[in-house]
Amino acid sequence: MNAVSTSSTGSTSSTGSTVAVPSSELLAAVASRELAGKNTVFAGIGLPTLAVSLAQLTVAPGIEIVYESGVCGAHPSQLPETIADAVLITDSEAVLPMTALFGYVLQGGRIDVGFLGAAQIDRWGNLNSSVIGDWHAPKVRLPGSGGAMEVMANSREVFVVMRRHDPRSFMSELDFCTSPGPDRALQDGIRPLGAGVTRVITDLGILARDGVGEELRLVATHPGVTVDQVRAATGWDLQVADELTTIEPPTAAELRLLREDVDPDRVYLR
Repeated sequence: MNAVSTSSTGSTSSTGSTVAVPSSELLAAVASRELAGKNTVFAGIGLPTLAVSLAQLTVAPGIEIVYESGVCGAHPSQLPETIADAVLITDSEAVLPMTALFGYVLQGGRIDVGFLGAAQIDRWGNLNSSVIGDWHAPKVRLPGSGGAMEVMANSREVFVVMRRHDPRSFMSELDFCTSPGPDRALQDGIRPLGAGVTRVITDLGILARDGVGEELRLVATHPGVTVDQVRAATGWDLQVADELTTIEPPTAAELRLLREDVDPDRVYLR
């Protein structure tokens, strides 16, 4: 396979042939692996929920999932469509008032990974989920922060999964900064608890950084994707790791779990 499109890539079947895999399945499978060894994750709705749910069945069976609505230790009967979906309460270990969730759990530094999505991201891991275009006359009005700003500031680290990897989403300067990372916050004299964004998973590869003072750099690509492709799709002069790795495609077992156990109703799989 010579290239990976923005809508699908390939997974190797048991016979060695290449099988098309939709982008949502690719992103969920690859993102779930990043949660190996993590204990507590604050999950956003959408692809982060897909990835965390798959991780519970694979690399992180004991991981505790926390949602913005106050649900801790979530074990939903089916995938939630919103953070207020009643299925989140099913078999959960606790349901807290939002004041306790944000004041004790998040601000108390008890979240290993905040798992978010965004419309735009820059080289320092700042996120935009508010508007596309000018604030006063936007082309698109987005949902806004929700709890993302608190998640960014107080999680030990943040993973971001992005459906689209192109210069309109990976920008040198955001249209609006909804959730500032620690580098930007420090400019205003604010010291966040965590490292900010450390992983960004896209359909071209994985960008990473260790924390404050570092730019996101390309550390891994999907099979068939070149460094030039990723650089052309990124709105800044993207750094590349000295040792660039190739991501293993989703396995048949991961795809089966996603399709049959995690999201059989296709709430988020497309």
